[in-house]
Formats: sequence, C-alpha cells, structure tokens
Amino acid sequence: MPLDASAETLLSRVFGFKALRDGQVPIVDAVLSGADVLAILPTGGGKSLCYQLPALVKGGLTVVVSPLIALMRDQVSALTDLGIPAGALNSMNDAQETRRIWDEIAEGRLRLLYVSPERLALNGTADRLARHGVSLLAIDEAHCVSQWGHDFRPEYAQLGEIRRRLGQPQAIALTATADKATRADIIERLFDAPPEVFVHGFDRPNLFLAMRPKSGGRRELIDFIEARKGQSGIVYCASRKDTETWAALLERQGIRALAYHAGLDMETRRQNQDAFLQEDGIVMVATVAFGMGIDKPDVRFVAHTALPKSIEAYYQEIGRAGRDGLPADTLTFYGLDDIRLRRLQIEESDAPDEVKRAEVQRLNALLALAEAPRCRRQTLLQYFGEQTEPCGHCDLCRDGVSTFDGTVEAQKLLSAIVRTGERFGGEHIVAIVLGETSEQVTRFGHDKLKTFGCGADRTKAEWRSLLRQIAGAGLIEQDIASYGQLYLTDAGWEVLKGRRRIELRVDTLGSKGKRKQLASAAPALAGLSADDPLLAALKAWRTQVAKSQEVPAYVVFPDRTLIEIVAARPHTLSALANLHGIGSRKLDRYGEAVLSVVRSASG
Repeated sequence: MPLDASAETLLSRVFGFKALRDGQVPIVDAVLSGADVLAILPTGGGKSLCYQLPALVKGGLTVVVSPLIALMRDQVSALTDLGIPAGALNSMNDAQETRRIWDEIAEGRLRLLYVSPERLALNGTADRLARHGVSLLAIDEAHCVSQWGHDFRPEYAQLGEIRRRLGQPQAIALTATADKATRADIIERLFDAPPEVFVHGFDRPNLFLAMRPKSGGRRELIDFIEARKGQSGIVYCASRKDTETWAALLERQGIRALAYHAGLDMETRRQNQDAFLQEDGIVMVATVAFGMGIDKPDVRFVAHTALPKSIEAYYQEIGRAGRDGLPADTLTFYGLDDIRLRRLQIEESDAPDEVKRAEVQRLNALLALAEAPRCRRQTLLQYFGEQTEPCGHCDLCRDGVSTFDGTVEAQKLLSAIVRTGERFGGEHIVAIVLGETSEQVTRFGHDKLKTFGCGADRTKAEWRSLLRQIAGAGLIEQDIASYGQLYLTDAGWEVLKGRRRIELRVDTLGSKGKRKQLASAAPALAGLSADDPLLAALKAWRTQVAKSQEVPAYVVFPDRTLIEIVAARPHTLSALANLHGIGSRKLDRYGEAVLSVVRSASG
C-alpha cells in the first residue's frame, strides 16, 4: 500500500529518506488513519519515525513518553537539526527553557514534546497539556509498562490513567522486546479498546551472533576488540569494578576506552557519554546503566564479559550494535559462576513470586541460547515465536559444535512432561527424571511414574542443560505468565513418537574446547576500506561539527550517509541531495562543507 502523498513528501523533504522500510509503512498508515497502535519493531527498525512522521502530517502536539533525559536530549537535537519544532520537559531544563516550551505549546508551534512518565504525573503537567490539546501520545520502550517486561518501571504503569487525564488522545506504544505475555499486559494497561498490533519480526540479520564459555581468560576479549580497533563498541560488565578494570586494561592495549556506571559522578558520566556519541572509535565499558535510549547507529560491536540477566536483556543489549543496518558483531562470554549469581539474585530479590518465576524462565531461555546445538539465530527467534532457516551468520553456523544423538534423552524429558499432564515446570520434570523424591513429587504420586528415575545416569546440571536445549530447539514451550508449565509443541510430539530424531549439544561448560579466532564479521563496510581517505576526512569533519554543536555525531550525518557520499563522490548540491538522509534542511546547512571535503580528499 503506497504511503499517504503528504507523508511521502515530508519523508523526502524533511528526513531525506526516499521510502519507509517495509515494517514502518503499515504502522504509519494506521497512525495516520487515527487508530491506536502497539508496534513491536526490532532495535534499529525505525520506531521513532513511526510517530515523528505522523506528528508532522497530522499537526497538533505529539507527546512522547521517553525513559531517559539523555535520549530526550539527543532526539530533540536531531529533530531541531531537521527544522522540526521539538522540545523536552525534564530536570535539566532551566526556568527560561521550560517557559519557552510552554509558550510554544500554548501558541501551537511545538510539534513534538518529549517527557518522562514521572514528569507527566507531576505537578499537574498532564492536566495542563490537556487544556492545550494533545493529538497523539507516543510511548517509547513500552515493555516498561508490563510486570512481565524485562525492565518493568512502576512509573510506566500509571500511563493508562495519565492518558485519560490527557483527554484520551490517540496512542502508539512502541518497543523492541515484548513476548506474548508482555504484549497482552501492555494492551490491558494502556488501551481501553484493542489497538492495531504490528509485530514486524525480531530478526537483526546484520548482527553476527556469538557466545563463548569462559575458557580463554582476558586474552580472548582483548583479541576480539583489537581486531576491531578504530570501531565504536560497547563492552558490558557485571559490576562497576569490572568496568573500570576492563577500561584500564584496554587503554594499556592502546584502545581508547571509557568506563560508565551508576557510581560515577553525573559530570563524568555525561562527559564519557558525549565523547562516545560525538567521536569515532571509542569503546564504552559499562554496566547496564548505559544503553537504554542510546541512539548511536554506528556501534560496530557489543561484547558481554558475563551472562546478561535475561534473554530479553541480551536481545536489547546486542541490539545497540548495527542500528544503521550495516554489519556488526556480538560476543557473549558465560560461565557457571554467572549462572549461580543470576539465580541467587532472582531468589533474593523482593519481587513477587510470579515475577521471580518469570525471571527464572527467561534466564533458562538465555542459557538454552548459550547451549544451543543448532543455529543461534533460530534458537533466539524461536523464543519470540518466529521460525527461520539456519542463518549462516552466527558462530554455530560458521564453526559447528560437538553434538550427539539426543533423541532418547529428549524422549525421557518429553515423556515426563506428558505423564504429569503438561502442568509442571522444569525443576519438577528434572527431579522426576533423576528419581528425586521431593515433597511435590511424592504429593502428586509422580514417584510412581514409569519415567521416574529413568535418567539417573546423568547429573542434575546435565538434565537442566538438555531440558533447555529441547526448549531452544522448539520441542517444548513454557507459559511465562503462570507457573512456567511446560507443554509439547508439534515438533516435540514428533520426537516423542519416534518420528523424528534430535541432535543435542555436548555440555559446553564441561569441556575446554580449542580457542577459535574471532575474526570480524564486518572487516569493511559496503566494500569500503575502514581507512579510506575520504571516509576518514568526512568522519573528522563530522566529529568537529558534532563537538561544536554539542550533539551526537549521527545528528549531523549517520555512517550510512557518509558511506554513500564516499561511493558517489558528488560534486554538486543536486547530486548530494539524492543521497540517504540528506533532506532540504541538511543540504542547506552542510551541503557546501561536505562538497568541500569531497573536493579536498579527491584532489
């Protein structure tokens, strides 16, 4: 379906894009038609444009709920640079800036207002906005609304009521990570009537996926980063101390690295974040305090020194790489200590029991991905309810793994699940197969089952791994919103009945495999050498402009635009205007300077 003509004109003239991506078109059309929308788009899938473009077409005021001040600042900078009237209400504003924004709202000049959920609920802000009229309410990171979301925030839970106080404007909720239970919860909390729901896949085909047991010490990660020297990257660590240790270690290797964690003073965090956003080739070594809302499109790698807290957290964190659609690498290290620590953190948290159960299930799904016997992308997408062919773009497709015919082991687990009525979780099933007489096993008479004790030849750790693997292979599914009951899929019944065999993976944490070299999946972008003179000159010019304007580098131009400039080597403004991301405002502002860089580098 073609895009609305006025939207198409604005898309080209203001944003410099010739067309929307496939997943964006139906969402924008639905918003322009007046429908409420829940949109699930992968990180880097262009969620912001799904409300920014309609905001310009529809007119009036669009209020954008955003979780972080840094993200608001960057989004407002990017929109202002495009000539779009935008502002933010947050604690970093001085009184004069706040008055200016309210004046522009009252005069009907502001198109997009970014605000945190806390600010919306404070001091009559929602009531005041309602008096001026709100055309559209856009809720970013909408998974924070749900108790089943991996990053539930109580302030987000108030947004359904706040929407009513705003006068019940049309709403669009957007997120990159929401399973079925989370999507249902978002709909119940935010919408009085069912919205139009768009789930445009979770696959990020440009990301190379790799996971490794911790066996090579620090050298493995250093080698990985040195192979990508000069590229922007993020290294996630489990503790504040680790971020500073790793940043210092990388600096000694000649790699520019900065630490980021919640224990640093605000000014240091701001300086480090600004350097990362404005300059090329910096590695940010951080806790998960860094990331949500970081909209740097040219992050070329994300590494984890320890296991993330859940499969959703893993998906979101690796999703900070390659948001420009160009190739990027991911690498996650994991070990038994990580697993024990994460289980302990869940057990000792103050969360309700049902949330703890959901967290355990999410951790198990992540371990199933780490231990996967087949294509890693297949296992990851299986969790989000998608099917795909082997990707050829992960470590398991590239290097292979040691496997064995695990059909009999799988049948033992599947049989125990069926014989207990598909009503119990993983630990109960493992106890039955092992022959453990727990209180629950004896209470339900499951010690009398034919499968009781059928797997006493293996350890509990092995059976847990095998159970996670058959989940990752799509033989069983789990109800994350209840007690974690396991039930068989059609593929599981095929294996149980002997009509299909299944290969399972040898215990990866129990063996010390030979260390493989982790070469970059993206040695060159779009066929260009990383040290192409024109590309280097354009990046140096971009850094200078970004610093002078105190904005992220991508606000000036993203890498994709620079790469298109290098490939096309334009000598006129009209030729430059045909390239990605160069609208009329950017052409007027930067066109002559870019052409000067091209002439100098080509001369």
